[in-house]
Amino acid sequence: MLHPVPTLKETPSQTAGPYVHIGMTPNFCDITGVIAEDLGKTMIHGEVAGERIDIVIRMFDGAGTPVFDGVVEIWQADASGNFVGPTAPNSNAVPTFTGWGRQPANEQGEVRFETVKPGRVVGPDGKLQAPHVSLWIVARGINIGLQTRLYFDDEAEANGGDFVLNKIMDKRRRETLIAKRDGSTYRLDIHLQGEKETVFFDI
Repeated sequence: MLHPVPTLKETPSQTAGPYVHIGMTPNFCDITGVIAEDLGKTMIHGEVAGERIDIVIRMFDGAGTPVFDGVVEIWQADASGNFVGPTAPNSNAVPTFTGWGRQPANEQGEVRFETVKPGRVVGPDGKLQAPHVSLWIVARGINIGLQTRLYFDDEAEANGGDFVLNKIMDKRRRETLIAKRDGSTYRLDIHLQGEKETVFFDI
């Protein structure tokens, strides 16, 4: 007589756990001596062309609680619409601006980047996209990093013709990607779930 095979429970999926800050930004966690400076902490390393701005992003979970253990990475063109990197078709020849940054969230779920306002780059339709910054977000409870964008509220005309923004059928949802200007600072709230959930992209 064959023995019955027991039904096994599914193994819980693994998330980034509480180790996002430790692994990605050790100096922020007072783990020193591993690397001189957390990767992506500084994007500007000298004189750069363009308008210097700060980008402040606040992250909230579905209950409206700040996500204090998250990390945000940004990738953007420089003020001329060129990307850094030797493999980029329109590579940035100015090494003082990296175009890439990484910051851990503080207890208020906030990250801040010192950067330059990006120029316009060509989109998939061959037309210029609106100035934007690409965002990648990880935190406890997120299995796969979330991809989204940040646009600027003082670029309304360019935003209106942007290839990606126009793919979002509900115009009200487009507002979840528009950062509001306050002096030289642009602010955007990221909501991971709930009524105000930010638009994320399947990339």
